[in-house]
Amino acid sequence: MSKTVFKRPKSLKENIFHYCPGCGHSIVHRLVAEVIDEMDIRGITIGVPPAGCAVLAYNYFDVDMIEAPHGRGPAMATAIKRTLPDRVVFSYQGDGDLAAIGIAESIHAANRGENITVIFINNACYGMTGGQMAPTTMLKQRTTTSPAGRHETLDGYPINVSEIFSQLKGSTYIERCIVNSPAGVNKTKKAIKKAFQCQVDGLGFSMVEILSLCPTNWKMTTIDSCKWMDEVMSKEFPPGVFKDTIATAKKTAEAT
Repeated sequence: MSKTVFKRPKSLKENIFHYCPGCGHSIVHRLVAEVIDEMDIRGITIGVPPAGCAVLAYNYFDVDMIEAPHGRGPAMATAIKRTLPDRVVFSYQGDGDLAAIGIAESIHAANRGENITVIFINNACYGMTGGQMAPTTMLKQRTTTSPAGRHETLDGYPINVSEIFSQLKGSTYIERCIVNSPAGVNKTKKAIKKAFQCQVDGLGFSMVEILSLCPTNWKMTTIDSCKWMDEVMSKEFPPGVFKDTIATAKKTAEAT
């Protein structure tokens, strides 16, 4: 007798992804959908897609979606959550959307402790528009607008978003994950679920930064991209929990 062990999440439509082969967005979309299903929050979830590669996310998630102008995802999510506090609201953002044009909206939403969840995709470049240098592009990394590699005196340093957001008093849970291996994918799903749970429990701002593959713009095969993430990218952006006030409070309570 056969047993079903793997199937499409109900919160994910049957539309074919438009993403490039090897892109991490499709993996993360599935993880978010699985978490929504497992938490049984599909009927109360509202997503805010970004400008960028995931601009068509509303074609894939089978939940309510409201498109935001470029970089304004956290502002839109804040308005939705304050108007409909019983909903679970998440913004889905990339490097440019969150760390460049939307850095003000993102930081202030976190600093205010808005009870929303942000899924931040970090692939160290602007994927949709041709692989240009992004705020997260690393030193010496070649892109279409930094063909000789990013240089600190000309371009500045890469922005480490999770480290910065973890210092804000309004943030509750900040974790950086990676999706270049089965173990990384499983850990990322747990982080997404915890971030959503933080919101359900009314604990404040949560964000999961996800290091994602971009083989097309990195000019690599998918396999080489996975290796590069381990050998190079994860050194600049180390995965891990940067802030977890829930766990801290629990340890304090147990100690007393």
